[in-house]
Amino acid sequence: MAPGKALEFYQEANDWFCNAGLPSDIVIIIDKVNFHLHKFPLSSRCGKIDKLIKETQNTDIITLEDIPGGTNAFLIAAKFCYGVRVELTPRNIVLVYCLAEYLEMFDEYGDDNLLARADTYFHKHVVKNWKDCMVALQSCDTFTTQADNLQIISKCLNAISMMACTDPSLFGWPMMMYGRLQSPGGSILWNGINTGARIRSSESDWWFEDVSYLSVPLFVRLMKMMEARGIPPEKLTGAIMYYCRKYLHGLGRWKSGQQHTAKARSIASLSMKPAIVDQRVLLESIVKLLPEKKGKSFCRFLLGLLRVALILGVNDKCQDSLEKKIGMQLELATLDALLIPTYSNSDTLYNSDCVEKIINHFLNSEKTATPFSPPSIASEVTPSSSSLPLKKVSKLVDNYMAEVASDVNLKPEKIRSLAEALPESSRSLNDGLYRALDLYFKAHPWLHEKEKEDLCNIINYQKLSIDACAHASQNDRLPLRVHLQVLFFEQMQLKAALSASSNLVLDNENQNQNQPPLMASQIVQRDGWVTIVRENQVMKVSMERLRSRVGELEQEFNRMKEEMKRVSRTTTTHNNTFLESNWFVSRTFGKCKLNPRSSNVQEDVVESTGPATPRGSVDQPRVSHHSKHR
Repeated sequence: MAPGKALEFYQEANDWFCNAGLPSDIVIIIDKVNFHLHKFPLSSRCGKIDKLIKETQNTDIITLEDIPGGTNAFLIAAKFCYGVRVELTPRNIVLVYCLAEYLEMFDEYGDDNLLARADTYFHKHVVKNWKDCMVALQSCDTFTTQADNLQIISKCLNAISMMACTDPSLFGWPMMMYGRLQSPGGSILWNGINTGARIRSSESDWWFEDVSYLSVPLFVRLMKMMEARGIPPEKLTGAIMYYCRKYLHGLGRWKSGQQHTAKARSIASLSMKPAIVDQRVLLESIVKLLPEKKGKSFCRFLLGLLRVALILGVNDKCQDSLEKKIGMQLELATLDALLIPTYSNSDTLYNSDCVEKIINHFLNSEKTATPFSPPSIASEVTPSSSSLPLKKVSKLVDNYMAEVASDVNLKPEKIRSLAEALPESSRSLNDGLYRALDLYFKAHPWLHEKEKEDLCNIINYQKLSIDACAHASQNDRLPLRVHLQVLFFEQMQLKAALSASSNLVLDNENQNQNQPPLMASQIVQRDGWVTIVRENQVMKVSMERLRSRVGELEQEFNRMKEEMKRVSRTTTTHNNTFLESNWFVSRTFGKCKLNPRSSNVQEDVVESTGPATPRGSVDQPRVSHHSKHR
């Protein structure tokens, strides 16, 4: 069989042969595999082999090193040289492209050579189709250097970024980005049959799943190209968050409130394999891509990245960058996300050093953000609105200290540095700070009085509310000196509240015109003290009334008691007189029987001389008794 008409290549152990019908006159060695071929078909198509044959005329053995794709790739080139049809696909196009360039299979060594065919297929089919472009780009990981030199990667990235930044509805039917698999109604076709499945191309994040199959270097380059093309930061951030959640499994617990449900695999992803990702390399590379964006979900995502970074032990630059990005939006953080455990050999439960760094970055961002405000805007910003993030952060830090205060290994110096990290003006009330220290004293009962006093010096007792003052004055965990300070400032606040209330009653209109209006917190504090003073006065009046009423009841009780004694004495005297008269009658008359008639006469006399009532018979002797005394 003549050269160029080979029909089959076959392998025996580590040797490949061609049934061209002629004996082999050259051996090509690649990775210890021998290809027994012929010089003419190879030199007529491959410039590199033709040069090597001319350079090594005395030998029929040529060794090719660092060939892209190895033996399998060279087998494709050998078949092409022998006239065997080679099928180009999105999966092997990059391999064939790099191989043809390495073997110098240019048109000067034959018309329509392999390099020209690969270049035509790449530009005509691959870069115009989303699925094929994604598959080809993923195959570049094997030989990144050669693909970069041929600008294959840059062309694929440019095509993908252009299609991702364009509205999918503009592609029309059939959508070239998904191939000819979509009907006019939007359903996916399989061999011309309507499957009923629909491609959700109207969503702005339809490409997140596909690009997540790229390796870290390719994904980073794609994000940078999209950013340069002007893609909205929201989409860029969404793609980065989706990619990180897929490969950083520690982020599963710290998903934002804006939950991203698992997306169904697209047509492109079905042709791709998940990337093999080094989590530490991913994290150190992805932090550089994160935009300067604020948001609750994004802040929670950053705190989750920081947790994973501490677990993986990333470099200091990456950790500091994350802490800085979190500090710029610390007012949007939540307490549970800020409670970062200690993953090192430290004795404490929580990484308070990291939180303190975040607070310092927040203060630095607040200082740098204020001077650059235009005068027109600065005049419109009120003090309350400008200090709102600072007040939110102060409340968050107080809650954080209260949460970590139960750690028995937390040193007093650390709780003090956390409390003093924010300026005193950031707290309108010190109730949260007092609560955190109280919990710390409760969890650390072995602290000396001196240490407790040093910590209590952080509190501004003039900024304690009424309830906090009442609690502190009866708190046994506080030093005696603190009790005295609380009582002293409580009396001062009472006097100030009384004077303020009296001034308001006397000079209501004049004083409102001359003095600036009070802040909301001052009004609430003043009204609270005035209310409690009034309640005490009402209680005092009620106690006086109750005391006088008790005295009246005691006097009434004493009068009733004397009257009862007098009545009891009178009753006893009358009963004794009646008994003595009965005894005298019985001794005088003995057992004499009275005449019934006389008794009837006596009854008639009694009935005629007095009223027929029991009191009439009793009152008659009393009347005669009084007449006798008269």
